[in-house]
Amino acid sequence: MEEALAEFLRHLGLEKNASAHTVKSYREDLTQALEYFRLRYPDRVLDPSLLTSRLLRAYLAWLHEQGYAKTTIARRVSAVRSWCRFMCRQGILSTSPADGLRGPRQDKKLPHFLGVEETGKLLETPPLEGPLGQRDRAILETLYSGGLRVSELTGLNLDDIDLASGTLMIRGKGKRERLALLGETASGALADWLEARAAVLQGRSQAQPAVFLNQRGSRLTSRSVGRLLEKYLAKAGLDPRASPHTLRHSFATHLLDNGADIRSVQELLGHQNLNTTQIYTHVTTNRLRESYDKAHPRAG
Repeated sequence: MEEALAEFLRHLGLEKNASAHTVKSYREDLTQALEYFRLRYPDRVLDPSLLTSRLLRAYLAWLHEQGYAKTTIARRVSAVRSWCRFMCRQGILSTSPADGLRGPRQDKKLPHFLGVEETGKLLETPPLEGPLGQRDRAILETLYSGGLRVSELTGLNLDDIDLASGTLMIRGKGKRERLALLGETASGALADWLEARAAVLQGRSQAQPAVFLNQRGSRLTSRSVGRLLEKYLAKAGLDPRASPHTLRHSFATHLLDNGADIRSVQELLGHQNLNTTQIYTHVTTNRLRESYDKAHPRAG
């Protein structure tokens, strides 16, 4: 099984172009499954032929007994299912023992977002005096205007920006590319930062392709973006639970609230599946219901 797992992980990284983070997650999830199989068969060599529906159901029950969250269990079941399908394609297994394996039903959580006024207040919080303030203003404006994931923002290079057309070339999940749009305010903030960026790089001989830099002139990390957002949320007196992804949620919610077509929003977010985007329609429907209940004389 160890060899089959190693082949599967190589397949993910080399043939499926999965990110290093994705491969790491699969490795951790499936290594735990292997450890469980060893507990069940302590005196036997772990051969793929030992994988049965009964064994996998026992593994699922064990995950529940350990008290793992539903999302964790679902992810680990999905990893096992993908691995078994791969072994079938490779001829290691004749049929997949995971075909009937079902993870726990997930509770649907509506995405957390900021209102339009709250978003505007947050975006205007970074000071415009000094290059780092201009950088932070550009970061928040770009996250919200483009609906970017924080990893997409930190991965931006200078060649990915076309300020003349107000577009960004984004490399999203699975290395899929898409165009993100920038509004006039975000384009202006980004242009100001690019001009100030030279001051951060002054005296450094090494060329740096990254758009957003830290004080040392290196590419900014996702964690650093999270920390700077925490600082500005506190300054603006806004909900401290908000994260960089909250701005992406706010982007989608505000577009749909103002009549944008859901398929256009799907494309702008880079979602492969429309169902992923449709969660935002639940948010807007709930808000319509609240407005209706407050305003309609015979609502309740």
